[in-house]
Order: sequence, then C-alpha cells, then structure tokens
Amino acid sequence: MKNEERAGKEIRGAFYDISRKVLLAAIGAAVLAQDEAEGFVNRLVERGEMAEKDARKLVQELLERRESLEKERQARREQSKPREAATRADVEALSARIAELNAKIEQLRKEKEV
Repeated sequence: MKNEERAGKEIRGAFYDISRKVLLAAIGAAVLAQDEAEGFVNRLVERGEMAEKDARKLVQELLERRESLEKERQARREQSKPREAATRADVEALSARIAELNAKIEQLRKEKEV
C-alpha cells in the first residue's frame, strides 16, 4: 500500500509542478504583454506622435480592459463548475418549509375572508 501512496503523491506532485509552471508562464506572458504595450506607448511619446497625458490614459485603459477580460473569464469558469446536488435532507427541509408557508397563506386567506 505504501508504494501506491507514494505513486499517488508523486502524481500529485508532478501535477502541481506542471500547473505551477503553466501559471507562472501565463503570468510572465501577461507582464511581458503589459511591458511591451507600455514600451510601445513610450516610444510614441518620445517621437512626439502622442502626448504623454494621452499615453498614460491609453495605458490605463489597456490595464482596465485586461482586468475586465480576466474577470469575465473567471466568471465563466465559475459558471461552468459543476454544482453540488441537493441531498435528501435538503429536499425534505425545503418541502417542510413549503408546507409551513402554504399553511400560513391559507391562514391569512381565511382571516381575510372573515
């Protein structure tokens, strides 16, 4: 059994290492893209093709857009996650609550008729 446990830990460790490397590569790519965009805008300013004020505004818009896209991606990932199924106890509790509310509604109707 110890060999199986060790193999399981090795697989999880390998998966962790690969996941970590992919995440770091993605972060590196995002930083590189941001640096490239800022460098491009700075070159435009240096050449006089864009005002510094406009350049700062453009870089800010790019950062906001990237953040917005990341939030949208995160929301889509959250929506696609499988949801936990209701347990029998959950269904029974809800059924009891519905019965209780129906009884109150009937009581209110009777009081209103009187």
